[in-house]
Amino acid sequence: QLQLVESGGGLVQTGGSLRLSCTASGDTLDYYCVGWFRQAPGKEREGVSCISTHGLSTNIADSVKGRFTISRDNGKNTVYLQMNSLKPEDTAIYYCAAVLYYCPESADPNDYDVWGQGTLVTVFS
Repeated sequence: QLQLVESGGGLVQTGGSLRLSCTASGDTLDYYCVGWFRQAPGKEREGVSCISTHGLSTNIADSVKGRFTISRDNGKNTVYLQMNSLKPEDTAIYYCAAVLYYCPESADPNDYDVWGQGTLVTVFS
């Protein structure tokens, strides 16, 4: 059974960078679309980015376009989220999630089946 673990969160100053990792165990990530979501205090969980099984297709939210990049290394069973030019409004718990085969057309968290426990990103000014 697929399990996901996020890492790489932390405290960073405005304009800084972090790279989040989502590492899978229990199954190969090769056949899963993987998405990154985030949830700020008092707000709903929102989709940030997703990547298709072989990495040929990605989607990115407008709020982070040009600053965040998603990638994957199936050999390492890991998906990454490179976050640059971070802003205080990027502060949130970041989750990765997976769904078999095809990435959903929408960024609805309900369309993903397996979730990690989340990693906290805090951006201070």
